[in-house]
Amino acid sequence: MTHSEHAPVGPALPRDLDEAVHRCLVAGFEGTTSIPDTLKRLIDRGLGGVILFTRNVRDARQVRELTRELRAVRPDLLVGIDNEGGGIGHLVNAGAPEVPGSWALGAVDDTEVTARCADALAGHLASLGITASYAPVADLQHHPRNPIVRTRSFGADPHLVSRHVHAWITATEARGIASCAKHFPGHGGTVTDSHHDMAVDPRSYDELDLDLAPFRAAVAAGVPMLMSAHVVFPALDPDRPATLSPRILSGLLRDELGFDGVLVSDALEMKAIADRYGEAAGARLALAAGADQVIVAVPDLETTVACRDAVLDALRTGALPEERVRQAAARVLRLAERYATPGAVAGWDAETGLEAARRAVRGRTAP
Repeated sequence: MTHSEHAPVGPALPRDLDEAVHRCLVAGFEGTTSIPDTLKRLIDRGLGGVILFTRNVRDARQVRELTRELRAVRPDLLVGIDNEGGGIGHLVNAGAPEVPGSWALGAVDDTEVTARCADALAGHLASLGITASYAPVADLQHHPRNPIVRTRSFGADPHLVSRHVHAWITATEARGIASCAKHFPGHGGTVTDSHHDMAVDPRSYDELDLDLAPFRAAVAAGVPMLMSAHVVFPALDPDRPATLSPRILSGLLRDELGFDGVLVSDALEMKAIADRYGEAAGARLALAAGADQVIVAVPDLETTVACRDAVLDALRTGALPEERVRQAAARVLRLAERYATPGAVAGWDAETGLEAARRAVRGRTAP
């Protein structure tokens, strides 16, 4: 018996609530030219988004055909990808613009150059039919032994990083692409990669407050999405990582920073969540804590189905409030209404990345 075939714990849910649950999911999948049947069924039931990786990319024409096929199943499906520039990119085979990493842009410290680099990346996404970019990184690079942020960050200074985060988001939004600042409330003070284990940031509340500056800048720039960190911050919540923490997601982000966009989790299969909670329980706990979407990036769609079923079961038993899921789905729907349809495509400055790299070489070096 597969996850999708197991018997419900309680009564069947109303169709609109079932659709709301599916809107709260972002799924990875295998393939470049056809959509798996399981994914089609998820999309039919309201899946909020898909995330593409190198495994889904052969060339630009193929990606355009794939995104058209996905939207033919459901026009309001969001199609996203990690698109930070530098070494974090999955669209090399599709002719992605060559843009240096954020640390180099911070070294140049010219927000116009950062905006042009972000514009080139966003313009390329629009040309492929991809409408959501899980960038920029808003983390401050604090710790010399940090294994995950490093050159993905614009730097260690909160004012500098805030300027460039704002410039990146503004340029991306101008292209009609949904940007996503990450990883709230900051992953730059850890010595552990949350892909491999639970990361802990032991700093005090006052020290952590510095890391919030770029996220405040992102909110001020109108960023439509923020991504949470699988990091435990004992000064904020000693018991749960940010992705699963109501204190951090609902209290700090919603109530104090005033963010009312879509809060998306980092991938649930990362070991910080999967090894301690399991992906399915992680999905339920993240939504209960205040997340609006959870990413299940692995190509095995049964993992996505298991996460979906855990949320459905939690609703049936009353462990997860219906109001919370409907609130999350409403935010995702607003996002889809604004970004799911690709906008008009215009040219971009293909030389700006090279200019930025040359200027960075003449500046300071990476950590």
